[in-house]
Amino acid sequence: MKKIALITGATRGIGRSIALHLGQSGYQVIVNGTQQALIDEVVQEIHRTGGEAIGYCANVADPVAVAAMVDTVIAKYGCVDILIHNAGNVHDQHCLHMTDEAWKSVLDVHLNGAFYCIQRVLPHMQQNGGDILLMTSTAGLMGSVGQVNYSAAKAGMLGIVWTLAAELKHNHIRVNAISPAALTDMTRPVIEHMKEKYASRNEPFPEFWRVGEADDIARFVVTLLAQPDVDLTGEIFGVNGSKVTKWQKPAPAFSENSVEAFFTTWQHQKGSN
Repeated sequence: MKKIALITGATRGIGRSIALHLGQSGYQVIVNGTQQALIDEVVQEIHRTGGEAIGYCANVADPVAVAAMVDTVIAKYGCVDILIHNAGNVHDQHCLHMTDEAWKSVLDVHLNGAFYCIQRVLPHMQQNGGDILLMTSTAGLMGSVGQVNYSAAKAGMLGIVWTLAAELKHNHIRVNAISPAALTDMTRPVIEHMKEKYASRNEPFPEFWRVGEADDIARFVVTLLAQPDVDLTGEIFGVNGSKVTKWQKPAPAFSENSVEAFFTTWQHQKGSN
């Protein structure tokens, strides 16, 4: 029996590649997006390669729309085995100049959208288990200048992953996140800007900005979902081309038994760095 995979933000970039690869790998794919024409294109492409898919147009920032989408999927298939929350947007600006709308828009799609989708599918995953995958970012892991909204949203996803991995393990529901590095419609302008910046300085382009393709992320997702280990949960995977990095939870760097000793140690460590 085919597993049911609901993918948000599946009409472009990474989401589209994941949808196509899962369709080719025998999953029943639900393609979510906010533009019906693009949804139809992905569904048709999955059909052309012999896969099975349907589309559903919904904005994941709207909890009512999410509820209707999941209810439609359940009515047709009876369950959701895999939820991949890939929907995303950016409204980059330095904090001083960021509008309320730009702040709220990014958190609504990335963070609130993740919560709405997860909460709605959980009742239909609890009996047979499943997989929840969230797309985070190095912005959420380390911060990113000019992206305080995006960084906050992606960092919030880490809290969701670590919390729900513990909450849902007894239901055999795995919850993981991927920090992808891939050239997509959303990342291309940033990467091209950085290339121009370093070229104007006659400096080599840093390895950090050299990224893989969306298909690399999709291949990793297919392989991850095929792993049978129920303990493979609560993890953050960095994927860039064929390189995969396991990120760890934050851990204490050092502690002292007095404020004075703490700042003395801090100064010593600062000096050694």
